[in-house]
Amino acid sequence: MTAKIGYDDVEVGTELPARTFPVTRATLVRYAGASGDFNPIHWNEKFAKEVGLPDVIAHGMFTMAEAIRVVTDWLGDPGAVVEYGVRFTKPVVVPNDDQGALIEVSGKVAAKLDDNTVRVDLTATSGGQKVLGMSRAVVRLA
Repeated sequence: MTAKIGYDDVEVGTELPARTFPVTRATLVRYAGASGDFNPIHWNEKFAKEVGLPDVIAHGMFTMAEAIRVVTDWLGDPGAVVEYGVRFTKPVVVPNDDQGALIEVSGKVAAKLDDNTVRVDLTATSGGQKVLGMSRAVVRLA
C-alpha cells in the first residue's frame, strides 16, 4: 500500500478529518488482553482511587493508538507513518457507566518536509482536557 494523499495536494494548514473514539471499561479490558497490560489502574476503580486517580484510566498507549488513527485513516496506509511521538499530559478517565469516555482527535499539516514527507500535529482531548501534548507524526505522502 502507499499513501493515497499526494504531497502536492496538501499545504501547511490542511486539516485532517476529525474523529471521536468512544472508550468504555469493556474497551479497556479488551485492550489489556491484547497488550498484556493488566495494571489495575486500567480496570479496578477501587485501586485507581487508592493511588490518587479520579477513576479508572485508559492505557496511555491505547490513547496514543487511537489518536494516530486520524492520520492513518486520512493516508489510507498505516505504513506511510515514518515517525510518531506524544507526551501524555492528562489521563483519559473512563467511568463505569454505559457511556464511558470519548477521545476527540483532530489534526492538521504543520510542515512540509523533504522527500514527500509532512509533519502532522494532532490534538487529542477527553472531557474537555488535552490528553496528549506534542502529538506529532511525520508521514510520507504519494
